[in-house]
Amino acid sequence: MKVTKFGGSSLASGKQLEKVFQIVVSDPERKVVVVSAPGKRFAEDTKVTDLLIECAEKCLQNQNPKEKLEAVMERYAAIAEECNLPDEVIQEIYADLVNRFESDKSKQDRFLDLIKASGEDNNAKLVAAYFRERGIDAEYVNPKEAGLLVSAEPGNAQALPEAYERLYSLRDHPGILIFPGFFGYSEEGEVFTFSRSGSDITGSILANALKADLYENFTDVDAVYSVNPYIVKKPKEIKELTYREMRELSYAGFTVLHDEALVPAFRAGIPVHIKNTNNPAAPGTRIVNERDNTNGPVIGIASDEGFCSIYVSKYLMNREVGFGRKLLAILEDSGLSYEHTPSGIDDVSVILRENQLDEKIEADIINRIKNELHADEVKIEHSLALIMVVGEGMRHNVGTMARASKALAKASVNIEMINQGSSEVSMMFGVKEVDEKRAVKAIYEEFFAAVTV
Repeated sequence: MKVTKFGGSSLASGKQLEKVFQIVVSDPERKVVVVSAPGKRFAEDTKVTDLLIECAEKCLQNQNPKEKLEAVMERYAAIAEECNLPDEVIQEIYADLVNRFESDKSKQDRFLDLIKASGEDNNAKLVAAYFRERGIDAEYVNPKEAGLLVSAEPGNAQALPEAYERLYSLRDHPGILIFPGFFGYSEEGEVFTFSRSGSDITGSILANALKADLYENFTDVDAVYSVNPYIVKKPKEIKELTYREMRELSYAGFTVLHDEALVPAFRAGIPVHIKNTNNPAAPGTRIVNERDNTNGPVIGIASDEGFCSIYVSKYLMNREVGFGRKLLAILEDSGLSYEHTPSGIDDVSVILRENQLDEKIEADIINRIKNELHADEVKIEHSLALIMVVGEGMRHNVGTMARASKALAKASVNIEMINQGSSEVSMMFGVKEVDEKRAVKAIYEEFFAAVTV
């Protein structure tokens, strides 16, 4: 049995929905279909989820959301019209939206989750109606009735252990099941969403719970590429990579798959297959537990900007018991999370997302580190990009770090910091944001000999 998830671009129009239909019915093993909310039809278009967020925010500001609500309904109506669906489908969606907007707004984050979740929920109803209109036994599945229980964390819900046991009973349902992604229900019956792009997470949870043989994730690219195609022209496609490699690449900027989505599938040992809705014949990319390392040390290069580093230097830091704990406690007191902590014997850098800081927090952190830890030097460096070089093959290859560093030097890119994970599956380089693309191209050319833009 396969659990198959389709992203927003795959469901943005009636024409796209027809492609989804043909893909699903072409393989009888595709029993469970997870759907996102309708995405963009063209570059300048707006995703339904973004329209819903704007609607919710207007309501919370005591403004009339009528215009944005009409835009949402127009999207569903256009798909229904293209697919020759009866008016009752759109009437049901409209009634659901009206009911949601009339609900309690005293807890703003929960109200926002309720509205956001309607994108996937109503699209699942529409997709199920289309399948039935085409003569296929298909059923919309309500996550509450199915037992998708999640923690009561707005915008960051986690599936509860008992959810997996309850969802297993879906295996006994006849026909094709259309399941909305992105959200579940708390034990009190309230809607809570996963983090953004959370439909990937729903698909992975269902694959685990139903003990599926394969989790298919259909998107709008032929495969996972070894580097961002907007930086490098015609990059190499990755045919197969491990969960660990994909997790590292997703964290560092690969947007093909949500970085949390792999966890349930990984725990159950279920392979994940990335495919293209617009070109289903393409082989795509498989994500597995283990693979043969026959393609050299590096499988992919990812990058992301918007980081800063807090550099702390103190003579004999390595002799001081509890220094690292005290430093991180100062960050914790300011509600900051960190990404990496490369260090030496007398200095340490803490890498974190820059958008967590403002002038007040920054000044407070510097003063506390100086006064409480008696540091010799404290400075914060802004506008950094992190470049992640990933590959299981690095465990067995000597000189990978040297090759990458030499490539950056040749491209006149100054390395602000280097960090290699203990797993030896990835190495991270910190560079200035202005050097990000040049750095990525240089490393790619070193390991893949590609023609760059």
